[in-house]
Amino acid sequence: MCRNIRPLFNFEPPAHPEEVEAASLQYVRKVSGMTKPSQANQAAFDAAVAEVEAATQRLLDALSTAAPPKDRETEAAKARARNEVRFGTPAAASA
Repeated sequence: MCRNIRPLFNFEPPAHPEEVEAASLQYVRKVSGMTKPSQANQAAFDAAVAEVEAATQRLLDALSTAAPPKDRETEAAKARARNEVRFGTPAAASA
């Protein structure tokens, strides 16, 4: 899985459309192997991002769980702590 794609399900507040779009863009970039498509491929690239975004939003809307929603700040703090243990330096505050 692409490291830049973050889990979006079961958070309070729910994932914003911008987060879904960013995850979709990262996915299409990873699959296509390009970060900036050529003009010849731009329409296909944009269409793929839109389709993945729509499918992702449908998935998030359809999922259910009995677990309580996770807090974004708590999860970000846990990720920073894991990063510090893994790399031995404090993570940048860019969560």
